[in-house]
Amino acid sequence: MKCKNRVLNSKCAGEEKRVGTRTVFVGHRPVSETDAYVEQKFCDNRIVSSKYTVWNFLPKNLFEQFRRIANFYFLIIFLVQVIVDTPTSPVTSGLPLFFVIIVTAIKQGYEDWLRHRADKEVNKSSVFIVENAKQVKKHSEKIKVGDIVEVKADETFPCDLIFLASSNDDGICYVTTASLDGESNFKTHYAVRDTTGLQTDDDIDSLTATIECEQPQPDLYKFVGRINIYRSNQEPVARSLGPENLLLKGSTLKNTKKIYGVAVYTGMETKMALNYQGKSQKRSAVEKSINAFLVVYLCILVSKATVCTTLKYIWQSNPFNDEPWYNQKTIKERDTFKILRMFTDFLSFMVLFNFIIPVSMYVTVEMQKFLGSFFIAWDKEMYDEEIKEGALVNTSDLNEELGQVEYVFTDKTGTLTENSMKFIECCIDGHKYKDGISEVDGFSHTDGPLRYYGKAEKCREELFLRALCLCHTVQIKGGDNVDGLRVNQECWTYISSSPDEIALVKGAKKYGFTFLGHEADYMKVQNQKNEIEKYQLLHVLNFDPVRRRMSVIVKTSTGKFLLFCKGADSSIFPRVQQDEIQQTKVHVERNAMDGYRTLCVAFKELTQEDYKKINDQLSEAKMALQDREEKMARIFDDIEADMHLIGATAVEDRLQEHAAETIEALQTAGMKVWVLTGDKMETAKSTCYASRLFQTNTELLELTTKTMGDSDRKEERLHELLLEYHKKLLQDFPKNSGKLKRSWTVSQEYGLIIDGSTLSLILNPSQDSSSSNYKSIFLQICLKCTSVLCCRMAPLQKAQIVRMVKNTKGNPITLSIGDGANDVSMILEAHVGIGIKGKEGRQAARNSDYAVPKFKHLRKLLLAHGHLYYVRIAHLVQYFFYKNLCFILPQFLYQFFCGFSQQPLYDAAYLTMYNICFTSLPILAYSLLEQHINIETLTSDPRLYMKISDNAMLQWKPFLYWTFLGSFEGLVFFFGVYFLFQNSSLEHNGKVFGNWTFGTIVFTVLVFTVTLKLALDTRFWTWMNHFVIWGSLAFYVFFSFFWGGIIWPFLKQQRMYFVFAHMVTSVSTWLAIVLLIFISLSPEILLVVFKNAKRKNHQKLPSFDA
Repeated sequence: MKCKNRVLNSKCAGEEKRVGTRTVFVGHRPVSETDAYVEQKFCDNRIVSSKYTVWNFLPKNLFEQFRRIANFYFLIIFLVQVIVDTPTSPVTSGLPLFFVIIVTAIKQGYEDWLRHRADKEVNKSSVFIVENAKQVKKHSEKIKVGDIVEVKADETFPCDLIFLASSNDDGICYVTTASLDGESNFKTHYAVRDTTGLQTDDDIDSLTATIECEQPQPDLYKFVGRINIYRSNQEPVARSLGPENLLLKGSTLKNTKKIYGVAVYTGMETKMALNYQGKSQKRSAVEKSINAFLVVYLCILVSKATVCTTLKYIWQSNPFNDEPWYNQKTIKERDTFKILRMFTDFLSFMVLFNFIIPVSMYVTVEMQKFLGSFFIAWDKEMYDEEIKEGALVNTSDLNEELGQVEYVFTDKTGTLTENSMKFIECCIDGHKYKDGISEVDGFSHTDGPLRYYGKAEKCREELFLRALCLCHTVQIKGGDNVDGLRVNQECWTYISSSPDEIALVKGAKKYGFTFLGHEADYMKVQNQKNEIEKYQLLHVLNFDPVRRRMSVIVKTSTGKFLLFCKGADSSIFPRVQQDEIQQTKVHVERNAMDGYRTLCVAFKELTQEDYKKINDQLSEAKMALQDREEKMARIFDDIEADMHLIGATAVEDRLQEHAAETIEALQTAGMKVWVLTGDKMETAKSTCYASRLFQTNTELLELTTKTMGDSDRKEERLHELLLEYHKKLLQDFPKNSGKLKRSWTVSQEYGLIIDGSTLSLILNPSQDSSSSNYKSIFLQICLKCTSVLCCRMAPLQKAQIVRMVKNTKGNPITLSIGDGANDVSMILEAHVGIGIKGKEGRQAARNSDYAVPKFKHLRKLLLAHGHLYYVRIAHLVQYFFYKNLCFILPQFLYQFFCGFSQQPLYDAAYLTMYNICFTSLPILAYSLLEQHINIETLTSDPRLYMKISDNAMLQWKPFLYWTFLGSFEGLVFFFGVYFLFQNSSLEHNGKVFGNWTFGTIVFTVLVFTVTLKLALDTRFWTWMNHFVIWGSLAFYVFFSFFWGGIIWPFLKQQRMYFVFAHMVTSVSTWLAIVLLIFISLSPEILLVVFKNAKRKNHQKLPSFDA
């Protein structure tokens, strides 16, 4: 049975030891009239999900933004410009910085305003509170702990309530928790039987009770408490409270007219609010590359500033250069310490060249990630008609990481399979019963003919089917029940948190025993003779992933006490008579080999004394407020012993559509796929063959309890096997097989199978074990295998496996995909976590980075979206560094021609607007829309994914190529214009051009070249690309005329007046600009031509051979 959603991963704060309890007075009434009621201090019911207030927004937001190294660096540069006499205006670095800060602040402020608005909507919603036997309408935020609240059908619970009574006489209500965990099926909650009759305001107001419960904690599925009910002249009654008595804020009341509940947790102490806290921040490999490149460019910046400062003082060692007759020094300048002057000059050069560090890259990257994530959500091919939902992006920070995945860890049930169970067959005392074509005398009253293989005794058959009808937590929705007879049974729907249970109940129905639902404390079953049998349900020992079984204790109409238990064979076989196992074990193993999910069924008859003892133990444990789960587990362990095996069931869980093709595509793309499941080895193995994880020629290496042998020599045997497998793999894999990481060219494929108990031995060897290197040998074996199957895994072990691979040499990028709560730990552990919006609730989807409806959607998500996002953002990062190097290199070279006087080459307006306006939009559009290979080709040819593996586009080789390109173009810009200016009179009238014209020509060539370089790189043209590329160039020309005073005459007084207009009147300038743009782009043009010629030859070869 699959680990269900009653389990959260080990990282959940709810798992930690809970300390302290709280006492709640129901209706704020003291226990006795003589006691004075002292109002307790609990938080109010206001929900605050916002981060800022009006008063703290500015300081808090600025503090958070300046914690980013790049922002802090530019702030320092800005302050240096303000304090020190630097060559450029503080506006040049201040404006881009403030632009980035303001844009980010507006975005974060808007998001927080939306949160404020949502909070206000919740806090100001109306609720009805019972005070003095009257209903009082209040705002939700006014609810206090201890208030009795009335909630009507289809309303949402305003806080966490203990369920006291409902409009149903049996004290049951139905709830959906879709907003909490995404589960849309109805959950049943129960009132304590002593309060179920309090169905009016007067009745509920007469209740005197206290509730003792644990302090607030975020686990949605755990709650420990007790209610003490006081009646006049009677002993107080104490009843235990569990998760089934707690109605959570955010849940919705369904199919119940109204309920009364008492508030126990309010406001920010509700479980919903405690679950707001975000997941740990994951960082992508691209971010790490950006930081590495930044360090390189910072070194270039410091070295440029150092070189210029040194050369300045060498040049000034000549007195004439240091103090020419036309520029005498002031007394203050002469008296300044030389060291201080040198430091000031160094800072001035740092300021002059600081644009080599691209501040606007961060905001562009953020916008690209945020806007790019919408393309995943909008993808119609990832929309599922069945659940009417598409893909969901919970974090946009990891889009490019989808293109770098090396290891995929997948769950089996509900991820590779449909989690849609169908009852196939059962075996009773070793006799097999299955649908077929021949009539039989066993199971005579059935819906259809059956085949049997031998026949069990009639009483054993009936006992087995009764066990299936009673040992579950299934509820019936719809239909009517009149005097115990079935009415309109066709309208019934079985609802349960586990699809297995519904399949088993339907299986029993097919064989003549029908579960008719609950009536008060009784479960009703219709037998083969159409007689209604009633069983009093005394205790349910719920399923948990550690025990891997569940039980019920019922009392028959004849007064017998019976315990029925169902669970995994590994958890049932050790608890039954050993002589009963063999005949059933054969069937279980055969069913598992066929890929079916198997459960064993056992029972035990209890005497009156046994039951009394069990009841006392359970009642005592249920009343405990500390360590209740541990105490219950110990008692369950004692109760579920010495049972008798009746039989086993086989349920089919079909493989999801296109699951096999998806796994095949991922493997072709160079990814290693591991299956981590809690299922039996044989079942999982069969699924792995069906899904093509294992091929027919794959040699399987097993490390399981079966291959370990007897318990005395387990560790020795494990060590032998590990060394044997290691030796075998090393022989097949050459030593230089590092290059084979993403290629399956090896002649023999190996697959590894390991189970949970063996993994525990490897990860946690005993103290006296001499083999402490188990883990490293095991890891080497795993990494050499093409695919790995880990079965019988506990949720924590899944996370351990992911962590182990994640931390290996080279830190490969890992991806985990699952659909249930037991997969949350591995989803959070992996670099990228994918949740399937499955039938096991939505915890996996809620805790994931991305959620998709089906496993098959992983193919497009990685091979198309992941590939494109990576290529786009890698190009964006390299392009930003390239265009800023082109920008600043001429400025550096200019210093050699102006006596290192820190004279700027470009005007302040150009310095400021280069990254903000002139070159920002084309690269943003490229990084959102570019498809260098169309999506169909990427999806159909997975090998293309390998071309970008290992962060290929952000390695040092491409980085050096872009740096060379930037340096080459910077040299061309500067020296091309320098040679043009050998004759400073560029016109026939002899009018001389000055330094601002020189800088403007360089800047014009720069803007056109870097923009046209992007146009050359663009393979997928849309109207938006055309608009931003040509629009940016047009805007630059328009701005230059505007800034030169042509369009806006009021700008006449500044140094750029008429410079651009005068410049474009020169034919020589036009010629120089066109020629320099062509020379700068020539390496790129030649590269494109060469690549196209090579591609055409490659395409012609097959037809030539033919």
